[in-house]
Amino acid sequence: MRRSLTKREIIRKKEDIDRIFRLGKSYSGQGMRLISLDNSLGFDRLIVIPKKHFGTAVERNKARRRAKEIFRCYEKRINSEEPMEDKGKDYILLLYPGKVSGFTLLESGFKELMDRSCRK
Repeated sequence: MRRSLTKREIIRKKEDIDRIFRLGKSYSGQGMRLISLDNSLGFDRLIVIPKKHFGTAVERNKARRRAKEIFRCYEKRINSEEPMEDKGKDYILLLYPGKVSGFTLLESGFKELMDRSCRK
């Protein structure tokens, strides 16, 4: 059983990130902002970006790992093992310093933003 996001589910290219920032729809919540944009890949992709001064490298990496796990377990997103044509979204999750302290707060905020982005 898979325990992490696959390589294709993580956004890595700068061109893709810039395109999402330019054209994506933004949703804000407590301590975070989610930017989403439709893609034609058939599966969802994510990148987590902690803002400047988020904390030490350990705290930034911990927040990234937690957000990726929440995204992986989120039941309403398109399953990457069953690609569907012309469906799927790219997501950028921006985390702000001092606003998201625990896993439950991150989970509830992230799921709320994902629900809002899926409704549109």
